[in-house]
Amino acid sequence: MPSPASPHPPALNRLLSALRPHRRLVALAAGCSVLNKLFDLAPPVLIGLAVDVVVQQDSGWLGRWGITGVPSQLGVLAVLSFLIWSAESLFEYLYGVLWRNLAQTVQHELRLEAYDHLQKLEMAYFEASSSGRLMAVLNDDINQLERFLDHGANEILQLITTVLAVGGAMVVLSPTVAGVSFLPIPVILWGSLRFQRRLAPRYAAVREQAGDLASRLSNNLGGMLTIKSYTAEAWELERLRQQSQAYRQANRRAISLSAAFVPLIRYAILFAFIAILVIGGLQAWQGTIATGTYAFLVFITQRLLWPLTTLGRTLDDYQRAMASTNRVLDLLATPVTIPSGRQPLPAERVRGDIRFDAVAFGYPGREPLLDGFDLAIPAGSTLGIVGSTGSGKSTLVKLLLRLYEIQAGQIRLDGIPISDLRLEDLRRAIGLVSQDVFLFHGSVAENIGYGSFQASRGAIEQAARQAEASRFIEALPQGYDTVVGERGQRLSGGQRQRIALARAILKNPPVLVLDEATAAVDNETEAAIQRSLELITANRTTLVIAHRLSTVRHADRIVVMEHGRIVESGRHEQLIAADGAYANLWRVQAGLRSGEVLSF
Repeated sequence: MPSPASPHPPALNRLLSALRPHRRLVALAAGCSVLNKLFDLAPPVLIGLAVDVVVQQDSGWLGRWGITGVPSQLGVLAVLSFLIWSAESLFEYLYGVLWRNLAQTVQHELRLEAYDHLQKLEMAYFEASSSGRLMAVLNDDINQLERFLDHGANEILQLITTVLAVGGAMVVLSPTVAGVSFLPIPVILWGSLRFQRRLAPRYAAVREQAGDLASRLSNNLGGMLTIKSYTAEAWELERLRQQSQAYRQANRRAISLSAAFVPLIRYAILFAFIAILVIGGLQAWQGTIATGTYAFLVFITQRLLWPLTTLGRTLDDYQRAMASTNRVLDLLATPVTIPSGRQPLPAERVRGDIRFDAVAFGYPGREPLLDGFDLAIPAGSTLGIVGSTGSGKSTLVKLLLRLYEIQAGQIRLDGIPISDLRLEDLRRAIGLVSQDVFLFHGSVAENIGYGSFQASRGAIEQAARQAEASRFIEALPQGYDTVVGERGQRLSGGQRQRIALARAILKNPPVLVLDEATAAVDNETEAAIQRSLELITANRTTLVIAHRLSTVRHADRIVVMEHGRIVESGRHEQLIAADGAYANLWRVQAGLRSGEVLSF
């Protein structure tokens, strides 16, 4: 149980809440588990009846029920045996199917729910969390929960059924033997609870180490080019060895405790079984109980006590599952700090007038970046934004897309605060081409059509032509069907950039944002992108963020930012003539010395 200060209820309660939509399936599976165990406990009854038939014949139990003659009684037992074994097999099949289907359904739904929730979280959450740890939650932890529902839930139910059914029968037949049989149960339960409390933090540590290990592997696989180019293979192997060793040690600490459980429990059961064997035997010898009853008690005692030795493994699975459940449900409980607005704004109705009014913003743990920031971008115009690294250029784009939430002021699109707009409508109205192009593992055509999933092949090829990407695409081995590899690693940086531009062209957004789209490309690619921009920026609002001033030279207006403020604003010619910050940047990029005359 968590302490009173714990922010969440116990893991089991959280799991039961997650299972609430499947109450009917849970009830059916649980019912089949109970019935299977009841029929599984019936053979000792049949053994007791068979002994009774042979020893007491017509004066035994079956004789008192009106079934006389040993052959008839044995025939009845044979029929009962067939029916009981058949019923046990049937319910074993049913609970196996039902529990596994439930486990698969819960696994499927939880993974989708967790991933869907993850997509709604702000970018700051992803910057603070490693992708490997998130992968461990979405994959390993949910799979751990699925494994518990596959087997562990059934084992717990059958153990409870065994204790109640067998205990009740023993109390009726021989209270003395029942009392001796129950002696180890409090010891077992006490030990189980103690082990459970001590195991819980150890398995929580195991899951944490598993997340760290997954994060290390994910990070290394993504940075393989850097690892190879700096010949850091041995260094990374050693770091992975240390991380894997930490995971191994966490498992060892859990295993050392869980492995000690079963041997200790076996000794408690052993003494109880010996006592029952002796006490029950003396009672049968003295005639206090029937021989058949004694045979039944000996066999049923095994059914009562020996399954308790599996309690250790069941608790082990339970604690692993609860540790994983907490991690998955903690993710689902992470609050969405950027909720969607309610007002719809279809893309075809967007004019593209953008206003930043007294906007204040700062990244968590840093000094404020924007304070009372104002900027107006008329519909259909092209705005160039330049400035040194860290001046806040890309932050404007992130705020416009609501990847981060502003602390004060308002950002408006066509006069509507973007916080009032449906997020999907806002982001559908904006096409972003960034410096860090992300291509998915798939074909060139699939990557161009990403986000415009209903686009025809002809529209995809037309967008590629407008982005001046068709020539190199058609030269690829399979043309538009060529697989680009993970993150587009089979293509050059310039090729990836032009595919990203074609993707934005196909989206046909009323607002286009180019965030350092030409920063990492060669002159030929930049020239090709510039030619494309002349076509695609017509009649749409365009924000061009650039280090290369040649990219924004023909913009309707250029603003120069420093430390979150606009220090200059105007057209290229005006800013050159002003001989301020923009002119200095132009002079540096043109390779001129201070004081040399600048040409427009």
